[in-house]
Amino acid sequence: MALFIAAMQADGIDILMEQNGSRKRVTDFRLGQRLGERDHLIVIDKPKRRPEWMSEEDYNAAPERLTVREFQAGGKTMITTLDDHNNYPKEKLKALYKMRWHIELDLRNIKDTMGMNVLSCKTPEMAIKEIWIHLLAYNLIRLMMAQSALLADISPRRISFKHCLQIWLIYLQNAQYLDDEYIGYLFRMMVQKKVGNRPGRIEPRAVKRRPKAYPLLTRTRHEARAEVMKNGHPKKLK
Repeated sequence: MALFIAAMQADGIDILMEQNGSRKRVTDFRLGQRLGERDHLIVIDKPKRRPEWMSEEDYNAAPERLTVREFQAGGKTMITTLDDHNNYPKEKLKALYKMRWHIELDLRNIKDTMGMNVLSCKTPEMAIKEIWIHLLAYNLIRLMMAQSALLADISPRRISFKHCLQIWLIYLQNAQYLDDEYIGYLFRMMVQKKVGNRPGRIEPRAVKRRPKAYPLLTRTRHEARAEVMKNGHPKKLK
């Protein structure tokens, strides 16, 4: 954990995460610098062994000791590098932690709504370019959503990403008319469909619909076609 936090801080990234209950370390709020009720600063030591995911250069550059904040909220023990308890009270950090659900929703928008779950390029170099194109388009839609939300005086999270993407694709068909007035009308259309306020959602990590009973394609499509032409389609699986 200490090396992960150090790697994030080296890139200027603050972290807020739940304490892993499987770790050997036991949380004791009587130790460290007390900030409030079940809220304190602690010092964690650098592991003596370098993990496989970390280069030797980064491991040597990591600090020997690291000060982090540990607090309890909602029955969970949290760890964060946001150690200023006046600017970042527990209630604000608890609300921030609940927003982690948006991470999964945003990844779903990129992979499913925008179609990046299956890449069409065949070489690693082109696949990387294809991913960057999807991310560029995603950021463009998010930028327009932010501008639309600013004009409507609402949070960008209240706007449907899929709705904005569909509106933008329709308006691209009339690109010759995209003047300032037309763009303003586009922004007003984007804020028409709002998503509900759904705080603290807890959903099962499971799918309801059963997959189709088709075998996996384990050889080239050309070979599979030749097999069908020679012997016909296999019998349906029971």
